[in-house]
Amino acid sequence: MNPNEVAVFSGNANRPLAEEICNQLGIPKGAISVKRFSDGESSVKIEENVRGRDVFVVQSISFPANDSLMELLLIIDALRRASARRITAVLPYYGYGRQDRKVEPRVPISARVVADLIETVGPNRVLTMDLHADQIQGFFRIPVDHLYFSPVLAEYINSLKMDDLVIVSPDSGGAERARNFGKKVNGSLAIIDKRRPKANESVVMNVIGDIKDKNCLLLDDMIDTGGTIAKAAMALYENGAKSVLCCATHGVLSGEAPEKLNQANFKQIVLSNSIMIPETKKINNLKTLSIAPLFAKAIERIHKEESISSLFL
Repeated sequence: MNPNEVAVFSGNANRPLAEEICNQLGIPKGAISVKRFSDGESSVKIEENVRGRDVFVVQSISFPANDSLMELLLIIDALRRASARRITAVLPYYGYGRQDRKVEPRVPISARVVADLIETVGPNRVLTMDLHADQIQGFFRIPVDHLYFSPVLAEYINSLKMDDLVIVSPDSGGAERARNFGKKVNGSLAIIDKRRPKANESVVMNVIGDIKDKNCLLLDDMIDTGGTIAKAAMALYENGAKSVLCCATHGVLSGEAPEKLNQANFKQIVLSNSIMIPETKKINNLKTLSIAPLFAKAIERIHKEESISSLFL
């Protein structure tokens, strides 16, 4: 790609992913300064000319989520004021996506609030991956291109050549995701029925489906505290599973998640690099699959005004 026409900038949330995307595109990463004032406020300065260029801002809204979101907003505003021709917000992980509707009185719809904030600073479109709820796309009045981790994950799982594979959804809400993924890897379906007494806590109740002496693949869109997925693994082993893999797109891994995952006896934990995992969070048997080639292809197609959906045909 021509670096005089296209530029990719990044905040502090996931610089390694942004650099990998730029390497895939064959362009240097955009020069930008993202710092903090002494009182904690974010400070942003674009260090190169962007007038008339097609600009992409790579920033997951991940820990610390509020700082990452604020950096994203300021970078987009700076680019718009610097006369970029078009600005695409590239959000490998869309934070605040779990509150996408009112499930009880007097609570916000956080996913909509974040969409409104992003729109306010003036990007032309959004590029994201595996939203927690598909309806979040409708919270935006600008185009949203939605990528999927499943083709990348399916290619890896198929390379393992596992027999008697069962794709397990850790809750009923993810059953459709598990069913569709099962078609890609020739796996059957099982569902874990659970009850969640309060936020970030779950109690596994029952395993629906035949998993005895089978290789189970627990599939979810994200792992946050790790409690749900660890208890799901325990339930699978108690019901006779031969082995359990854990696969998710976004490794939020807050709190004691690494410890819970390490105690769950997973054969392997497979995550994308949508969220940068620090060295302090050591996870046994972790396999990270890069989404940089997929995002690079999507960025190239957006720049050339080509189809994004054809990437998944």
